[in-house]
Amino acid sequence: MDYSQYKAAYDDDGFVVVPQFLDATALSDLKTNVDRYIRDIVPGVPETDAFYQDRDRPETLKQVHHMERDPYFAALVDSPAWRALGESLVGEPLAAVEPPQWFSKPPQTEALTPPHQDNYYFCLRPPNVLTIWLALKPVDQENGCLHYVRGSHKDGVRMHDVTSVLGFSQGINDYGPADAAREVMVELQAGDAAVHHGDTIHRTDPNLSKARHRPALAMVCRGVSAQKDEAAVAAYKESVREQQAGLKVGG
Repeated sequence: MDYSQYKAAYDDDGFVVVPQFLDATALSDLKTNVDRYIRDIVPGVPETDAFYQDRDRPETLKQVHHMERDPYFAALVDSPAWRALGESLVGEPLAAVEPPQWFSKPPQTEALTPPHQDNYYFCLRPPNVLTIWLALKPVDQENGCLHYVRGSHKDGVRMHDVTSVLGFSQGINDYGPADAAREVMVELQAGDAAVHHGDTIHRTDPNLSKARHRPALAMVCRGVSAQKDEAAVAAYKESVREQQAGLKVGG
């Protein structure tokens, strides 16, 4: 599988869309196993691995982590298609493909994703890391599609601050009109993949639809040159501690 035709756009913009990354058969198989995992496995996982908008309403499930506890999803990190796409865009062999995570936006909720950069959490230098974000159902403006700030991966990692958003504890604290002016809204069909650089700023709005969920599966691919910056990790942890302490002091 050759995805090299997407490399130039990825390098320029910090993101790219791969239409029909999964065909109908592969997508159906993946969705069947996602449904099985949510039905049979999620009720027994720790609370830190499954986030609900309202835990008393199972239909408001919005994030699932550590899906590698299931053999099907543990094996997905070795999928030739996912690895080939990651390697083609990172531009070097992969050191790791992280286990998949599931994201959704329940309809008619205030669930949003604040502007952020994945590598603020990863602390990798050089930032040769990307996320493959696969739409499991159609994604559009109404149900909370992705918005990317074009070219923002070239500007380094911005300062983040604590947020009140479940599952996204940190967001860019000075996101403003100049960022919004560079935004690109990305609408996807089921089976399409949006791939973004670890330093690319992205966000989503709430799902305003009456009945449409917005499920997606994401995996992170790290190139061999990307290494943990221990000083950045320590600074990140200290920043989080200070922010949490400030919240407690402020009531």
